[in-house]
Amino acid sequence: MAGVTIGFHHSRSDHFLFVYHHRNETAYLLLYVDDIILVTSSDRLRSTLMSLFAQEFAMKDLGSLSYFLGISVKRTENELFLSQETYAEDILTRAGMSTCKSVKTPVDTNGKLSSTNGPSYSNATEFCSLAGALQYLTFTRPDISYAVQQICLHMHDPKECHMQALRRILKYVRGTVSHGLHLTKSLLSSLVSYTDADWGGCPDTRRSTSGYCVFLGGNLVSWSAKRQPTVSRSSAEAEYRGVANVVSESCWLRNILLELRCPLSKATIVFCDNVSAIFLSRNPVQHQRTKHIEMDIHFVREKVARGQIRVLHIPTRFQLADIFTKGLPRVLFEEFRTSLNVRPLSRSN
Repeated sequence: MAGVTIGFHHSRSDHFLFVYHHRNETAYLLLYVDDIILVTSSDRLRSTLMSLFAQEFAMKDLGSLSYFLGISVKRTENELFLSQETYAEDILTRAGMSTCKSVKTPVDTNGKLSSTNGPSYSNATEFCSLAGALQYLTFTRPDISYAVQQICLHMHDPKECHMQALRRILKYVRGTVSHGLHLTKSLLSSLVSYTDADWGGCPDTRRSTSGYCVFLGGNLVSWSAKRQPTVSRSSAEAEYRGVANVVSESCWLRNILLELRCPLSKATIVFCDNVSAIFLSRNPVQHQRTKHIEMDIHFVREKVARGQIRVLHIPTRFQLADIFTKGLPRVLFEEFRTSLNVRPLSRSN
């Protein structure tokens, strides 16, 4: 690539990222097929790099970032607002639900969906298409991540009840179509994460669902809702696996920040509401309760011993990761959604 010749080096942590650093000048280039985001420390550097790129291949400068891969970017004085409102409306139109009645939450508080309940849905292709579209919507809508993860578990053989669950998500999206993710100016001094696991929640496999969210400063930068690959024998084990997942993600984020020349000096804080899982992360002794757990999970202990990670307890009432592992009552769901910085753009902006 021409960027490498100019002086960019390829990130080891992200295949799509290139970093340029010379004296006091820094630039980041994010490349996806033929779409590029270029961020520079000065206008002079941006103009220089754009001229050099133009000598290598045809390109067009679209100015300040406003749209990238279907994500709208609106800039105010102190923040960026990321949304997929147009994309969400397109999904609703495809589903024939543009004027449907909205609901307050994307999933109810009942048990998990089973793969054996009820008759098969007549149009599996439609179900898979809408489920896949909703997956992409979670890029700016972490509040629907858990609900979408649940329906995507049944794409191989969707039932009528699964389609009903999907329609509920769409009804929720209808009422929150203007919502998006807010990124505000803040000091990049700390990485704080929340992790939770719903032990044995899958009615078919008895596997647990892990969820986490990671904040850099005051901004949500990573989140996940995913079924664990193996069955856990206790809630402590399920939570410990969840801790391992978010520690792995945090290590990757720290490496990215190091390559961006914004290294973190403070330990990453991991909030967990299971005391036994916290004990496992600090206790190097292998005993009857933990000898069956895969060895690679225990890298958490090494990170804790080195002072790179601190696993701390948080009351369940304030465990933000709950929104990624289970259906919540409306009041608590809306409170956690706000804490994730998911809300509409205020009219004053």
